[in-house]
Amino acid sequence: AVNCLDQHVEKSPNRVALIWERDEPGTAVHVTYRELLDLTCRLANTLKKYGIQKGDRVAIYMSVSPLSVAAMLACARIGAVHTVVFAGFSAESLAGRIMDSGCKAIITYNQGVRGGRTIELKATVDAAVKKCPSIRHVFVAQRTDNKVQMGDLDIPLEEEMTKADSICTPESMDSEDVLFMLYTSGSTGKPKGIVHTQAGYLLYAALTHKYVFDYQQGDVFGCVADIGWITGHSYVVYGPLCNGATSVLFESTPVYPDPGRYWEVVQRLRINQFYGAPTAIRLLLNYGEEWVKKYDRSSLKVLGSVGEPINKEAWQWFYQVVGEGRCALVDTWWQTETGGICIAPRPSEEKAEIVPAMAMRPFFGIVPVLMDENGEIIEGNDVSGALCIAQPWPGMARTIHGDHQRFIDAYFKAYPGYYFTGDGAYRSQKGYYQITGRMDDIINISGHRLGTAEIEDAMADHPEVPETAVVGYPHKIKGEGAFAFIVLKEQTPRVDDIKEELKTIVASKIAKYAVPDHILVVKRLPKTRSGKIMRRLLRKVVTEQSSDMGDVTTLDDPSVVKEILDSYQKYKEKSSS
Repeated sequence: AVNCLDQHVEKSPNRVALIWERDEPGTAVHVTYRELLDLTCRLANTLKKYGIQKGDRVAIYMSVSPLSVAAMLACARIGAVHTVVFAGFSAESLAGRIMDSGCKAIITYNQGVRGGRTIELKATVDAAVKKCPSIRHVFVAQRTDNKVQMGDLDIPLEEEMTKADSICTPESMDSEDVLFMLYTSGSTGKPKGIVHTQAGYLLYAALTHKYVFDYQQGDVFGCVADIGWITGHSYVVYGPLCNGATSVLFESTPVYPDPGRYWEVVQRLRINQFYGAPTAIRLLLNYGEEWVKKYDRSSLKVLGSVGEPINKEAWQWFYQVVGEGRCALVDTWWQTETGGICIAPRPSEEKAEIVPAMAMRPFFGIVPVLMDENGEIIEGNDVSGALCIAQPWPGMARTIHGDHQRFIDAYFKAYPGYYFTGDGAYRSQKGYYQITGRMDDIINISGHRLGTAEIEDAMADHPEVPETAVVGYPHKIKGEGAFAFIVLKEQTPRVDDIKEELKTIVASKIAKYAVPDHILVVKRLPKTRSGKIMRRLLRKVVTEQSSDMGDVTTLDDPSVVKEILDSYQKYKEKSSS
């Protein structure tokens, strides 16, 4: 907190720290470093008043706003550990994260506002907290004027903050004390709480922010990610504020009130660096160029892409149409676990080439290696393999909360002595890296990482659906979508009802974005003799590569393949008619 606030308040208190681009178009709020320090200290003193101490965990379930940033920094200031949960997650997802991390308090809004719609944040928190005995206090801030039900645990946050002292002495922390936890999907159904610590994380976020985006003092940095994701932690909050930057908080959606929203904001706020997700670019590309050309984008110097590999068409559109062919476009590869950007086209030598849709160059101190199936390093260029990192870097995660063994198993067991990213990569003729996608049962929907096991676990709750298997398939806008294969207990006329019920279950157990686009009923799933579902075959079916099924000898009954292909063809014909 001191690095992000106090050091800048001493030198330039009136510099703008945050520009809050609220959901309502044209209503931006500017917050200076002095004002943000004041907000943060009052919030910190309020937490202390209610017994939150160093090492306690605090959940934050809020939309993007100066107050949610102050909540993160207030936790950091008193040595509490924040765990931000994306405000689109269901009550069940929120409760799971609160219980796993043992949060003592949660900070939320009465409601959220997004894309012109009101989101019931407090009601979701109420439902979650019923299952969470560790929660002693619920701090409720006001985003709208609507009254919400207030119960015994609830504390009106702004009222308390006006009474609180505006000076809060920061807790002295060790470089390896925990700064925050953030949950991310794993290949089993249970999300894992990734732990980041104080010094290494902040250093890495600040350096990557400065060098990858060529951030200069006075620039307006526009990262449109939500604080519920690692991108929001590193490139909306910690990196920019540590560097004394002006950071944009984007509360809305790319298509509200119309598909020109991003570019109207770029023009009005004079944004210099714009960092967003390929899924939004693919969405906007469909609306045509006029929505972009309507607005002046001459302030832009650098464009960035994050969350998933960007396809060439989206890259070209972003570069040529949005950036007018004059802005460097950095396709950044990194993960929740890496804390910050690891591979990106910049920094590099002046005017060094940028190859479209390629992350290209490792950042300072990052040593990528490609491994083959036998755990041997693949030398030379024009080769593909499992992407690993050969030596530690400051921003790397330190553990998974409460389960260090899972941390070791997930990242260090496959290739002993190396960090395994879970991604495959190609090293080009010139030695540049291109990420080819996940090597496990994890899909990437609109830039959100989701284990297929999580969706399967949710659907398994339906009494009439004994078995499910979910795979990813290419989706024009979302990058990947979820395709579910289900087995029903018995013949039933209720198939369409069951499909709708399954969608509702997934939305309520995880979030709306996790709902499968397609659900196909099959008689049985392809399994090995040991009972493991061969999702690889299901992927081949939905990506229509059935001519090349590979080795099916390990299946307990290879005739299942034809059965599923027939069901898929019928489903496709029905869908297209």
